[in-house]
Amino acid sequence: MTTTAHRVPCTVVTGFLGAGKTTLIRNLLENADGRRLAIIVNEFGDVGIDGDILKSCGIENCPEENVLELANGCICCTVADDFVPALDKILSREPKVDHILIETSGLALPKPLVQAFQWPAIKGKVTVDGVIAVVDGPALANGQVAADMDALAAQRAADDSLDHDDPVEEVFEDQVACADLIVLSKSDLLDDDGTGRASAIVGRHLSRAVKVVPSAHGKIDPAVLLGLGLAVEDDIENRKSHHDGMLDHEHDDFDTFVIDLPPVADPEALSRRVAEAAEREGVLRLKGFADVAGKPMRLLVQAVGARVNHYFDRPWGAGEARSTRLVVIGLKGLDRGAIETILAG
Repeated sequence: MTTTAHRVPCTVVTGFLGAGKTTLIRNLLENADGRRLAIIVNEFGDVGIDGDILKSCGIENCPEENVLELANGCICCTVADDFVPALDKILSREPKVDHILIETSGLALPKPLVQAFQWPAIKGKVTVDGVIAVVDGPALANGQVAADMDALAAQRAADDSLDHDDPVEEVFEDQVACADLIVLSKSDLLDDDGTGRASAIVGRHLSRAVKVVPSAHGKIDPAVLLGLGLAVEDDIENRKSHHDGMLDHEHDDFDTFVIDLPPVADPEALSRRVAEAAEREGVLRLKGFADVAGKPMRLLVQAVGARVNHYFDRPWGAGEARSTRLVVIGLKGLDRGAIETILAG
């Protein structure tokens, strides 16, 4: 039997759309304490926004070639085709990596991914150090798993079945049920009562003792998240999920597409249009980059429902094509034309 001491530890970071996974990972990179890290980012959509954010960190212990993106669909559905080759590629790097971070898409279920670590082809090489679930604190304080639930509420209102049979709810519950640690994100936006409400919702979905740790701007001591040594793959069958016994699952309940826009004159005006698209057309999540006319910096845009954040994250590269590209995610039936019209102003 191979001990965990001879295998590269992997931390799976899971969580719903816009919960703050990328921010958490970026903070880990900036506080790696000498660890040589690698990252596998699972995008849901056509543009590697999260991967691009992480590649732009410029951190010596995680060079750009150590950030691999899987953009061909949900990681838990494409484990054999995409994840295993990516893992082999990282393990072949010199110098050897000390720890691998895996950021799943917001729609991925962690359990099938962790089960892949039992496969003979990779079991002797890697181990799951721990599963971290990042949950949206303010949304949970309002009794929701995401910041904008209008489209979801309409779908559920037409169904008199069990409260948690909705696909989005099930994804959230399965992510929490598989976790070894829950990160309650955006804690700076919560008062004590809000923190209590959010923690109580998480607690209702836990069948075992799991700590809930508040975090603002993804800042948590890496010692809390890394080096847990849990070998989760050996315990994964004890973590019950909605999808146990299913051979596969689909994400047909969601639409995702990319919108290209011309250069932006006013970041605040773009932010207002993004919020309007969320309110009028049921956009759950939007993320991307914008070219602001006359500015040397790239504008990063991220939205969860109508809550929009934007800031200049780095200068455009000398040979880099400036562009405005936004990934839009929502429940099935999004009106792409209407959303494009709103965003174009």
